[in-house]
Amino acid sequence: MKFLVVNGPNLNLLGRREPGIYGKQDYAALCSLVEGYAAAHGSTAHCFQSNHEGAIIDAIQQAQGVYDAIIINPGAYTHYSYAIYDALKSVDVPAFEVHLSDISRREEFRKISVTAPACMGQITGRGFAGYTMAMDFFLGDRV
Repeated sequence: MKFLVVNGPNLNLLGRREPGIYGKQDYAALCSLVEGYAAAHGSTAHCFQSNHEGAIIDAIQQAQGVYDAIIINPGAYTHYSYAIYDALKSVDVPAFEVHLSDISRREEFRKISVTAPACMGQITGRGFAGYTMAMDFFLGDRV
């Protein structure tokens, strides 16, 4: 399988941004884990990160015919980006939403995901492992 791993705003600051919530490993470590996990399962993964909603939408739209699945952590866009929701619904590439922290146990505004309904499922609060669990979903090891 070919995975597109999309990460939204501020995920480029992993390891520095609120390490008590998001962990101490940096974004390069996340990408290394995801790419290595994919390779170990006969697959490939391409990590993409942007702080800009339009760039995330462009990446999703360009996934059509290139990738077999999208793993997405929309960051704060999770809670209000109907444009990302629409982009996910507009392509024939299934998606799975991932969050490092458990958004259901955080601030009120974080408890609702407007993007999750465009995805086949959602994993929260599992840290980096959430990404590999989402990949397992598509690889046949349903979570």
